[in-house]
Amino acid sequence: MAATAKKAAAVKRAASAKKAAAPSRKAAASKQAAAAKRTAKKSTPSKALAKKSAPSTAPAKKASASRAPAAKTTPAGKTTPATKNAPARKNAPVKATARKSAPAKKAAPAAVTPAKATPAKSAPTKVAPAKPPRNESHTALVRRARRINRELAEVYPYAHPELDFENPFQLVVATVLSAQTTDLRVNQTTPALFGKYPTPEDLAAANPEEVEEILRPTGFFRAKTKSVIGLSKALRDDFGGEVPGRLEDLVKLPGVGRKTAFVVLGNAFGRPGITVDTHFQRLVRRWQWTDQTEPDKIEAAIGGLFPKSEWTMLSHHVIFHGRRICHARKPACGACPIAPLCPAYGEGETDPEKAQKLLKYEKGGFPGQRLNPPQSYLDAGGIPAPPLAATAPGAPASGASAPGAPVSAGPAPGSPAREAG
Repeated sequence: MAATAKKAAAVKRAASAKKAAAPSRKAAASKQAAAAKRTAKKSTPSKALAKKSAPSTAPAKKASASRAPAAKTTPAGKTTPATKNAPARKNAPVKATARKSAPAKKAAPAAVTPAKATPAKSAPTKVAPAKPPRNESHTALVRRARRINRELAEVYPYAHPELDFENPFQLVVATVLSAQTTDLRVNQTTPALFGKYPTPEDLAAANPEEVEEILRPTGFFRAKTKSVIGLSKALRDDFGGEVPGRLEDLVKLPGVGRKTAFVVLGNAFGRPGITVDTHFQRLVRRWQWTDQTEPDKIEAAIGGLFPKSEWTMLSHHVIFHGRRICHARKPACGACPIAPLCPAYGEGETDPEKAQKLLKYEKGGFPGQRLNPPQSYLDAGGIPAPPLAATAPGAPASGASAPGAPVSAGPAPGSPAREAG
């Protein structure tokens, strides 16, 4: 009985001990849960800071380090909130890496910069003067055209008609003969013609075959013989053997057009006129003074850009420049004194040394076209043209073909071929 009573008392004590321990266990569990909640709340700011900026990860690391002992006391099953901080710690270096790579992206354009600067190095090769705008006003065109004429006047102060003559009759005949040949060839031919037929009356009564033989070196000698004999007869019969000084009368003479008439009026009578030959046409179009192609329209267009008193010398300046520098096929752009004003700069040779070799007459050190040039031309270094070579009696003149053969007289060395018109 006593043993049974002892066992019952032991069972009662064990049960009471269990009942007493239960509240303490519940309290411990509640304390652990509260600690876990506090840990989760404290870890939330570190996540926000990790998302906002990489630099804030350093404090987060320090805070996590300080909270490390608390994590050790936490039961293994309730460490989940603490482990959630790990991605934030791992992501921070990734973000920092991305930000560190940003300077490399910004540096990429700097590496491309030299390639973009490459076209600038080629700019010096394009030194052509600026072309006038397409919408250039009439006032701007007038200023540019007159400036070019002033520049040419300084380059060619000795500009003059390049046909030898002593009176209006010789000038009108020489101008008719200058078609389709050079002034040089005409100047070499007219001494024999005027030596034998000095007046309109003499030439009007001449034997055409004899005149043809004299004019053979100029080319188209039959047509030219007909013209000079015809105009001589008109002067004799209609104007008393004198060359008229009016445009409307001059153009009535056989072989005389507006160009020839203006040459005579400007150089024999001192009356202004624009001589639109092929050199003049070519240059005024290159300079974009006009886009007209017909001589009459060119004359009207250019006449509106200059005072009438400048027309004759303007013609000389332009023609001189066209014969010496601004050639039809190979203009010497590199030696041109008006290159900065020329819209067509670059159409010809731009190298100064090579361009210098393209210059003609006194600009290139060659003889001129006149056998008897004015003194101003000689003072500027001009050289007189050589006379036509003497020939044996009955033989054709030097440079001419046999009688009846077609003639195409070429230019003398150093002189450009004269173009039609």
